[in-house]
Amino acid sequence: MAAQGGQDAKFFQRGKIQEFRAELQAAEAKDKKFTKRKTVLKKIVANITMGNDMSPLFTDVVQCLGIPLLEIKKMVYLFLVYYGRSKAEQIHLVIPSFLQDCNDRNPLIRALAIRTMSYIPIPVVTEALTEQLRHCLKDRDPYVRKTAAICVAKLYTADPRKAEKGGFVEMLRDLLLDSNATVVSNAVAALSEIGDRQDGVIFKLNLTVANKLLAALGESSEWGQIYILDSLLRYVPERHTDAELMAERIIIHLQHANSAVVLTTIKILLYLMNYMENRKLMDYICKKMGPPLVTLLSSGPEVQYVALRNILLIIQRRPSVLKNDVKVFFCKYNDPIYVKLAKLEIMYRLAREENAREVLAELQEYASEVDIDFVRKAALLDLIETKVTYVVQEAVIVIKDVFRRYPGKYEGIIPTLCENLDALDEPESKAAMIWIVGQFANRIDNADELMDDLTYTFMEEPVEVQLALLTAAVKLFIYKAQSDTSKALVHKVLKWATEEVDNPDLRDRGFMYWRLLAINPTVAGEIVLAEKPAITTDSDRMDRGALDQLLLHTGTLGSIYHKNPETFIRNAAGKALTDSPALNPLSRQVLVPLSRPNIPPAIHVPGPGPPPPREASVSPVPPTAKPAPPAPPQTGDLIGASSSADTLDGEGENEHESGEHGDEDSLASPSGSADPYANLDNAFGSYLADEPKPQADDHLTRLF
Repeated sequence: MAAQGGQDAKFFQRGKIQEFRAELQAAEAKDKKFTKRKTVLKKIVANITMGNDMSPLFTDVVQCLGIPLLEIKKMVYLFLVYYGRSKAEQIHLVIPSFLQDCNDRNPLIRALAIRTMSYIPIPVVTEALTEQLRHCLKDRDPYVRKTAAICVAKLYTADPRKAEKGGFVEMLRDLLLDSNATVVSNAVAALSEIGDRQDGVIFKLNLTVANKLLAALGESSEWGQIYILDSLLRYVPERHTDAELMAERIIIHLQHANSAVVLTTIKILLYLMNYMENRKLMDYICKKMGPPLVTLLSSGPEVQYVALRNILLIIQRRPSVLKNDVKVFFCKYNDPIYVKLAKLEIMYRLAREENAREVLAELQEYASEVDIDFVRKAALLDLIETKVTYVVQEAVIVIKDVFRRYPGKYEGIIPTLCENLDALDEPESKAAMIWIVGQFANRIDNADELMDDLTYTFMEEPVEVQLALLTAAVKLFIYKAQSDTSKALVHKVLKWATEEVDNPDLRDRGFMYWRLLAINPTVAGEIVLAEKPAITTDSDRMDRGALDQLLLHTGTLGSIYHKNPETFIRNAAGKALTDSPALNPLSRQVLVPLSRPNIPPAIHVPGPGPPPPREASVSPVPPTAKPAPPAPPQTGDLIGASSSADTLDGEGENEHESGEHGDEDSLASPSGSADPYANLDNAFGSYLADEPKPQADDHLTRLF
């Protein structure tokens, strides 16, 4: 194979269409063994691979389809896959050859023909494919059957109604019980692809079929195992024992060498655990899932990152999986930055009282790293003593959050923070330090001097820092109302904020503070110094229902982005836990409902038994009725018509209400005038935007 590959490298040279056409025509005369035509076709395929347009050779290449040589047929069919869709007016020339090859004695040629036809979603090809596909799904050779199974998914993409009317989905379902494991896995893959479409059929498994798929698991290829395991998400256990027995059958696949198989197995085990009752078995499964996940961290950095992002989800739902393995996530000197940051996030989630000392010591080591972004994530209190600027700044930001998380504690470190005030030059860290000074102004002896220094560059600071300075100055004045320095400082800052700053948020806050202090300083103090709710470390934890939903996408892009695929993949169908008698109560409380929009109407396939009842017509106007005469033009008619159309498309249930009352009640202005803003002339009185004027109490309530 290597020698052959080296010989074929000479074909990758840019050629001209006229030269290739001339060579193909010349080869027809003396080419009994088809050697010359094979060479020319290799050149053409090489040029296609290089990105050169070879579509003008369509008729010339298609003539080679009658050559009874598999290697040539493969190249011609590859050409058709590339250009068949763009040559709709000439594709009829190939149909007879397609039909002939579909009935060839060689199963490879039969499969090749049916596969190529499924890649050309043109009506004339799809029509010819339908009958041939029906025969190939029942072909005696498993290679043809497994290829035909994938072709059903292609047919469904091209024409869903034809695939459903032709009974191809039912034929795929029958292939789930095929004696060949590869056929079974391909049938599962096709049904999964159809079921994952928002407009596709709903693919569910019962216990009998699920057990049949598990029986085929051992004989399947790696990717076949992934498809079969993933399909088990479509099985909803009705009894606890069903889920427990199934988990015991698939847990052995945690030892597989393929990382995708391991992650898919973990996904199914996590799914089945929602339907289990045996606590000992669940603990055993969690214990068995740990080593395979740790093993994935010995792979390359890309696989490591995928594993780490999945581990981050898993430990939020099942912390016991890796509760004793925090050391595994200590960073190595040669780890890429994205791996280090992912490990760091897992480390703090696994940190407990028993391992806190080890974790803190490790974090302190990271402060000497070369990578600044990584150090910022690892830095904390003792690291302020290093006097390294970026370490000190990140430590101040974190300490501010610590003060908010644990009110009334650790205030003894405030003097140390104040000593490093000059080291702060980034907006976030400076704003954090200003918040600390303002919040604890009653405990910092020289708070007024510090604030005076900080406000010296008020006009040059970014808005984030200006907002912090404004609030801190007001807090300082409330704490030290008798101090002349604080009085002068707050007056100066309020004057800057309301007269010399262009930012509307800053001006509005300045006016608000000024009015509060002017009306009633006591009330202003109570409002500004009111105890804020302590922040929690749960803010970055996912909601239990969302986490259960996201774990159904373990091992996919969704588990890396930590987003459900339907949010970033067009037409992807969502997944969620399904309620059943076996579902545990906590999972039932946080079930996420799923909607499947754009589902096509039910298709009734003729068969034995009584005909299905006809559905009542939903058309509001009989087909024979004449259209109503147009209404006389009135104010809002055009808007009302647009609103009605939107309702018909989007809401459905309220279409009659919108049609009857939308124009008269919703769109008419209170005064009956054509201008909906006619009554707003005096709504704002003589209020000037920049004038310090007291406002109504309810407005102040809204601001707070």
